[in-house]
Amino acid sequence: MANSARGLRLHALTTPGRARALKALLLLAPGTPMLFQGQEFDASAPFYYFADHQSELASAVRSGRADFVRQFPSIRGRGVRSILGEPSSPETFARCKLDHRERELHVDAVALTRDLIALRRSDPVFRAQRADRMHGAVLGPEAFCLRFFGEAGDDRLVLVNLGLDLDLHRAPEPLLAPPATGSWQIMFSTEDPEYGGSGTPPLEAYVQLRLHGHSAVVLAPGKQVDRKGL
Repeated sequence: MANSARGLRLHALTTPGRARALKALLLLAPGTPMLFQGQEFDASAPFYYFADHQSELASAVRSGRADFVRQFPSIRGRGVRSILGEPSSPETFARCKLDHRERELHVDAVALTRDLIALRRSDPVFRAQRADRMHGAVLGPEAFCLRFFGEAGDDRLVLVNLGLDLDLHRAPEPLLAPPATGSWQIMFSTEDPEYGGSGTPPLEAYVQLRLHGHSAVVLAPGKQVDRKGL
């Protein structure tokens, strides 16, 4: 964020659905998730580069900062330097301060963060944090899946789609295969209305998956399916 012209946060640079899906990926994947200050409630304050320096040092930092960001093609253009915040200005720092009242305004973002952390902590498969028991595959130009292998077939399937709606019926990907019970059920969806989403359609059959665009869905083994006659 600080290495950009306007210091915008992720949720301000993409669609709400994509931002929710990426937050789910961050909080459920193995490893320690690094939430930037205010990211838990989609803070509106930008984050500029600032430094409390004066006189000659402040001038050197300003010049060095302008030269540094030239490595980014989008900031090399004419006029971009004029919108870079003055690093030593108290106003630059003040604009980055969080408004904690937004926790009460952005209740959907807070709910999403809270529930994802709770899922990470309470679900035995996600809690294990076993990167060696996770496999992934690309499902489309902007979609992929991650299968977390649990004990005795108690797997979790995370589907992330950053593009348009995707029909996965008869998709030639082994990681999408139904679990031992023969069916998947929706365990979590970033499209839940509580998180600001538009709702998630049910899985029509154990062999059919349709993934909404700009969303992430977590599937868990469902009820036992009688495969006779299928």
